[in-house]
Amino acid sequence: MMQKLNLPEYSFRIKTIEGKVFLFDALRKKYVRLTPEEWVRQNFVQFLIVEKKYSVSLIAVEAGVKVNNNPQRADLVVFDRSGSPILVAEFKAPEIKISQQAFDQIVRYNMQLRVKYLIVSNGMDHFCCQINYADNSYVFLSEIPGFSELLG
Repeated sequence: MMQKLNLPEYSFRIKTIEGKVFLFDALRKKYVRLTPEEWVRQNFVQFLIVEKKYSVSLIAVEAGVKVNNNPQRADLVVFDRSGSPILVAEFKAPEIKISQQAFDQIVRYNMQLRVKYLIVSNGMDHFCCQINYADNSYVFLSEIPGFSELLG
């Protein structure tokens, strides 16, 4: 069993193939290799959908972004109803401490995306900041905003 996270508990379809464990990703509609980082991502996605009322159809997992003309993959991108990215999230395995390096990585992704919200989580600690492009500032939020707040 995977580690208990600092998130509500959700149930997942899990299967073992040739000794490797896979989890069904409802967004990608396929089984994916269950790693500690994937466990965090899957639980966080459920948290956003169930608790924060995010629309399943507006969440992209492993979304392609270009960083200095190099293709990269953001762990999760949330879009507003017009299809513009509004939030990007980066996930780490629970044993990985959230560091400046994780924030640097998400900021690089955001140079292209220019979203209003950034989230970094290892399943135990969650950090969310809201960016104000008008004065090039940001503020850390005490909790993850609900979907209606993102659009607000």
